[in-house]
Amino acid sequence: VDLCEGVRIRFVDAGHLLGSASVELWLTEGDVTRKIVFSGDLGNVDQPIIRDPQYIGEADYVVMESTYGDRLHEPPESYTGALAEIIDETFSKGGNVIIPSFAVGRTQELLYFMREMKDEGLVKTHPDFQVCVDSPLANEATRIFSSNLHGYLDEAAIEALKGGALFQFPGLTLTESSEESKALNMDKASKVIISASGMCDAGRIRHHLKHNLWRRECAIVFVGYQAEGSLGRALLEGAKSVKLFGEEIAVNARIVNFKGLSSHADRDHLLAWARHYAPKPRHTFVVHGEASVTEIFAQHLRDAGLAAHAAEYEEVYDLANDRMLAAGVPLPPKPVSAGGSPAYRKLESAGQDLLDAIRHNKGGTNKDLAEFEKELLALIQKWDR
Repeated sequence: VDLCEGVRIRFVDAGHLLGSASVELWLTEGDVTRKIVFSGDLGNVDQPIIRDPQYIGEADYVVMESTYGDRLHEPPESYTGALAEIIDETFSKGGNVIIPSFAVGRTQELLYFMREMKDEGLVKTHPDFQVCVDSPLANEATRIFSSNLHGYLDEAAIEALKGGALFQFPGLTLTESSEESKALNMDKASKVIISASGMCDAGRIRHHLKHNLWRRECAIVFVGYQAEGSLGRALLEGAKSVKLFGEEIAVNARIVNFKGLSSHADRDHLLAWARHYAPKPRHTFVVHGEASVTEIFAQHLRDAGLAAHAAEYEEVYDLANDRMLAAGVPLPPKPVSAGGSPAYRKLESAGQDLLDAIRHNKGGTNKDLAEFEKELLALIQKWDR
């Protein structure tokens, strides 16, 4: 695509999510052209449904992610077998299997596995087990995944499509309304509940955790990366209790970290992608990882003979002459209590401003205070989901 004079781009399959892409960018100023590649989130290899990341042959500069730049994945021998075992054990105790999952990509991957479990009869004690996807966004994404995606799917998924829908099987329920979501926790029958968000910092998953974390017969299964400061990370690190909707909830459920389900490339796959360039890039900028990880991965790249460093905030670099013009500013470490996305943290800050506004109204008329309370209650009812 020619964006404008001197700027041309091309998208290459990054193999992370359906439609995810690395970006090749050609920039021309006068008679000088430089090619920059932005990796985006690179995908793991041999994932179901989507294709592996595609390599790129040449670049002057590379800006690449480092999410798992300091570790290797440890996949189980069989995703479906290991998940089936967890479901069997949990249901035999009368509990639920709660899976916090990202709405796009990970949820569909899980449904793909669930269909295989059903087809192969892997859940021995409860072969007709119920699976509930409780996320309107995930449900819409699943409908997109179920459409004609030739050119995006891998060969195994295309072959599976010949037998019907990729994600349809007996016992699958897609809930839409908040009433349907609440009803899942009123139903005493054991079930698998897949719900967003993947790191447990927002969305319907928090309600399911509130109703199931304290139950020893239940299992909470993590199937993706949990960022530092997130509720998901706290649970993986052994939190004994967590606060949900103003209540302290004991953590008695079994906590399972299914590392093998990561959709991110690990250290070795990132290195393989970076080393594929010939000739070597002039420089690689390492970004999008926890502060310690970006530097570790940059060192791995240097050990592999590539010029690389972990880029800092507000750093300025001259691409025409391959030199740094201004060093960046290291960002302060994130407080342990700070979790969630930047948008979520802004919302938390707005909540503090709301408390200040409430205090400023102390001494107001009863009529004004009652009106303020009425508006707040309406807002809470709308958003406490």
